[in-house]
Amino acid sequence: MGVKVIPRAARVYIGCAVLGTGAAVLPALRPGAATPWGTVALLAALYALCELPSRCRLLGRATGGSVPFGAGSFFPVLLAAALLLPPAAAALTALPGSLLARVEEPPAAPRRAWRAAATALAVWAAARTAEALGCARALGHGPDAPDFPYALLPAGAAALAFCLVLTALDGGIRATADGLPLRAAWHGLLGRALAPHAVHGLAGLMMAVLWRSTYGPVSALFVLLPIHISCWVFAQYHRERAAHQATIRALVQAVDIKDRYTRGHGERVGHASVLIARELGMPEDRLDVVRFAGILHDVGKLGVPTRILRKDGPLTPEERRIIELHPEYGHEIVRGIGFLGEARGAILHHHERMDGSGYPYGLRGDEIPEYARMVAVADAFDAMTSTRSYSRARPVPTAVAELERCAGSHFDATMVAALVRALDRHGWQPAVTADETLPAGPPGGNLPPPRGTGTPGRAPGAAEGPRSRERA
Repeated sequence: MGVKVIPRAARVYIGCAVLGTGAAVLPALRPGAATPWGTVALLAALYALCELPSRCRLLGRATGGSVPFGAGSFFPVLLAAALLLPPAAAALTALPGSLLARVEEPPAAPRRAWRAAATALAVWAAARTAEALGCARALGHGPDAPDFPYALLPAGAAALAFCLVLTALDGGIRATADGLPLRAAWHGLLGRALAPHAVHGLAGLMMAVLWRSTYGPVSALFVLLPIHISCWVFAQYHRERAAHQATIRALVQAVDIKDRYTRGHGERVGHASVLIARELGMPEDRLDVVRFAGILHDVGKLGVPTRILRKDGPLTPEERRIIELHPEYGHEIVRGIGFLGEARGAILHHHERMDGSGYPYGLRGDEIPEYARMVAVADAFDAMTSTRSYSRARPVPTAVAELERCAGSHFDATMVAALVRALDRHGWQPAVTADETLPAGPPGGNLPPPRGTGTPGRAPGAAEGPRSRERA
């Protein structure tokens, strides 16, 4: 439900979910129903108490805004309710907390109603499943030990039912609110939800067992502590990752604004660098740094005068020397950004050549950092295959042939071979072009040489002399 004005179809869908919730909880409200109101009240209050900080600014500031309230952190409470209570009573426990939880976008009323109804229906389905599999007997009571491992069966089935109903309802609201086809609306939801709900189900089982033990409800609260801490750590990681992405995005936007000829180039070089790294078997935890290296390899252009970057005529030797300072400028710009790690070396050395004829330091062979060798190949490949306002794209096979010709002298042959294998497997979609409002091409002698007429032995792209003043 990512829209501010909720369509009629979505409102009808929400209304049906609310009516379904009313039908689900009605048996617990009928006179004479043997509803264990004490347990219902305790579990409902516990769930509501867990969700309350998301509505309280003071508590939010006290936790640094880093507690993942409303993100499923407290589903074990609801799953414990599904294992301990009859279905109608279990559904009631979800309502206060769901109605209290924070709503990020208006209109708040239908969104709260939807969340409360969907959660209550999922809890009802979980409790119905657990009841059908004899969960109450398997959990034992007081001094009676729970029936392990049989108790795992109703608990696992209840968690699965909770997951299935919640994802099915979520897919339906995406289809009605966002106008997505049903298949697209449900695509990926179940796969992403299964593992977290399995963990929540296990924690819910532990809570239910402790709740019915001789130690009573208070002991069950200790199950929430490790779950909450793990969710807090997970939220911290994602918050830090989002901050990293925002930093990268700001730097890329600054470069794109200053050098509009190569808009989107950094993103494509980052993508190609990751293709190379994956092909070489680099661990997943290093791929982000590889991508950052590719995206930010030209961030040093921020230190190059705009008049030089946008000059329409040929560059003077002095202007070319200034352009060739951009790797060092880039290294200075990112020096203090700790999370970039080895990407800083790639930014500094991505114009070095294997034969030592590159810049800024004339490193050769293995003296050049591994990430820089990856980025150098990705950079040249995108320079050749991108359509710019001043040059037409070369076909991918032509660009690959040029990279292979220069492998060993300018580029690391291992990196070139890895990119070729990755392209064979995944293909290439260089969709981003320069600003279309620019003229067809800069006049004078600043155009790249015709295809196939570059200086023999020179690398493609940025290595072909000025090549549009290092825009590639």
